[in-house]
Amino acid sequence: MTIHIYGSPSSTCTRRVAVVLEELKVPYVLHPIDFTKGEHKAPSFLEHQPFGQVPYIVDDANDNFEVYESRAIARYLVLKYGKESGLIPGLATGDVKALAKFEQAASVETANFDPSASGLAFEKIFKQMYGGQPDEKLAETYTATLQAKLDGYESILSKSKYLAGDSISIADLFHLPYGMHIEYLIPGILENDSKRPSVARWWKDISNRPSWLAVKDGVTKTA
Repeated sequence: MTIHIYGSPSSTCTRRVAVVLEELKVPYVLHPIDFTKGEHKAPSFLEHQPFGQVPYIVDDANDNFEVYESRAIARYLVLKYGKESGLIPGLATGDVKALAKFEQAASVETANFDPSASGLAFEKIFKQMYGGQPDEKLAETYTATLQAKLDGYESILSKSKYLAGDSISIADLFHLPYGMHIEYLIPGILENDSKRPSVARWWKDISNRPSWLAVKDGVTKTA
């Protein structure tokens, strides 16, 4: 049984999927997609991912089932291979309150972290990789918004160890790829113990997990 990932080794979303696979200890292999050659926009790729984005997966143990969108993939992997892992709190026991808190935490990442974090990374990192120049005013706006959002994170994490409660979930893991980028761009934004001690404690915890250390510099388990 192997999960086949079709994506770029350094893609944030590819690493978001890989870290969940590492947590679950599910065998996987990456089939690299080369952005510089436009492979993600080729008709053969678009047959599987109509938006030309990475990654998508194929589960060869489940009738070659395919799914795309990294967060949807993560949920599928836990539902299929990790119901008892705790990565979706309440799943194993049918605890509706725990499941609601998990979905709340997952929504917090999607609505309150990702837009500013991904926007800042695009302006300050990815644009330059492809020969563009950052829009500094837009980057400043993303930074200010992110700082304000992280104050909300501090409030949440001062009351619980992780975003959905006292056990780690994929909602926490979803933050890792862009969190790494914003910590690089603004040192201390996540790790400053004096400014946001609860955020710093949480970030140091999740970013030092063996699952993330295995993939943070790129997914290397290639076909």
